[in-house]
Amino acid sequence: MTQQMVFTPNIIGMNDSSMNKMINSARVSHNARHSGPIITYEFKSVDIKKQTKEIKKVLLPEKKKFLFKKYGIRFNIRDRCIVCGAHHIWEAGDNLRPPIPLSHVNKGRPLRGTYCPRHSSLFRQMEMLEQQVIAEKHGLEFKKYVPKPRVPNIMKSGPLVSLSEKDIISLTAKGWEITPPSADTTTAEEKLFILLTELKGKIGQIDELVGE
Repeated sequence: MTQQMVFTPNIIGMNDSSMNKMINSARVSHNARHSGPIITYEFKSVDIKKQTKEIKKVLLPEKKKFLFKKYGIRFNIRDRCIVCGAHHIWEAGDNLRPPIPLSHVNKGRPLRGTYCPRHSSLFRQMEMLEQQVIAEKHGLEFKKYVPKPRVPNIMKSGPLVSLSEKDIISLTAKGWEITPPSADTTTAEEKLFILLTELKGKIGQIDELVGE
């Protein structure tokens, strides 16, 4: 049985000699856990301060283990979740993109890793809890932030039914000729007569085509 070997991922601060080392791919899959779907954390306590402590424990980075002793940080690697080790590359405009994670969640030294989408959503939930605590402390009303998907501008604007002065100036400057619609004085009976006449003409064309 042969074992497939892969290159190590890029790690901040590594030199070229350590970058060229190879690791066992099977070992990588056993190290990391599956992050799972994005969910809302269900708290055991009703108190907001206790809820903040609960969610902070979930977001603490996974530590290395040697026998019964825990030390260091296990997944302190670029583009890997510091909690579960899942690999994820964030896009610049993603609403769930987390800040640089810290060793003690909201304080401590910055880490090389990141959060996966599941733990990033939990981090946002923790931030909202902290803002709620501050708002209640100062007697302010707190409104939760609900991230919305980005909608392209082409989907936001429907068909044009009217043009503003700026629209006319910009279109004319680009070479467009804008002609206002002519006033329609035709009555409803006249429109109906014209439509029926056109319909009879179309039916006559169809009969000629079928006859051929």
